[in-house]
Amino acid sequence: MVKNNIVKRLFVLLGIIFAISIFCIWQNNAITTTQIDYVSAKIPEEFNGYRIVHISDLHNKQFGRNQERLLKKISAVSPDIIVITGDLIDRRKYDLETAMVFIDGAMKIAPVYYVSGNHEAWSGDYENISENLRISGVQILDDTKATLIKGNGKIEILGLSDPDFLTTSYLEGTNSSKLRGHLERLSDDSAFQILLCHRPELFDIYVNQNIDLIFSGHAHGGQVRIPFVGGLVAPDQGLFPKYTSGAYTQNQSTMIVSRGLGNSVIPIRIFNRPEIVVVTLRSE
Repeated sequence: MVKNNIVKRLFVLLGIIFAISIFCIWQNNAITTTQIDYVSAKIPEEFNGYRIVHISDLHNKQFGRNQERLLKKISAVSPDIIVITGDLIDRRKYDLETAMVFIDGAMKIAPVYYVSGNHEAWSGDYENISENLRISGVQILDDTKATLIKGNGKIEILGLSDPDFLTTSYLEGTNSSKLRGHLERLSDDSAFQILLCHRPELFDIYVNQNIDLIFSGHAHGGQVRIPFVGGLVAPDQGLFPKYTSGAYTQNQSTMIVSRGLGNSVIPIRIFNRPEIVVVTLRSE
């Protein structure tokens, strides 16, 4: 009788372990698509309905052979442009070839605009990374901007390189001095401006320059999301971070934070599936 109880408990334990394993695999690999409508009177009528796919923090993760599952998800929403807000690669498991497989597939869907993240900054190979991106046709917006034109309407898309090009580790904190200067130079309140940047924790800096729409990542959704509470931990924000997922609005600025697609130091996601964000512009 005692032996039977031990066997039953063992099977129950194995069943629980199996269920948790399946759940974790699903959480780390089942991509979800988040749809957001952004409405502003500053958006030219020509850009009404303009669709932007936001990708962040891929960290060399693979979603099927040649990234086919990820690319299929992106293609399904027919974006006008794709924006990438850093950490395309991971410095701990650096694999530029895998990153470029995704880039080459994305370029076949829509024009791609990109800014660097801290992992590109710390990779020691950013010159090579950026050269490969340019050869593939990606528009790199580190500390510069581009103009998107449709008919008589135009909007500006700005980009900031990651501040960790000025540091060597998390222990040094964030040096945002050059970032502030670049943003002051690029911002123009008379135009509708979209900003690509890796760091959501610097939202106040973007707000001070009256940037209209900001795309960011870096927080990995808080890694573990607690129902009705939010993310548990994020780089440069610590425990119970403020900016981890979705839209945040302050004054005239709205920041969209992607939960990202891959992992780095912490290898699993819980209640925090990999995400692509689709933002549709609506003119009032």
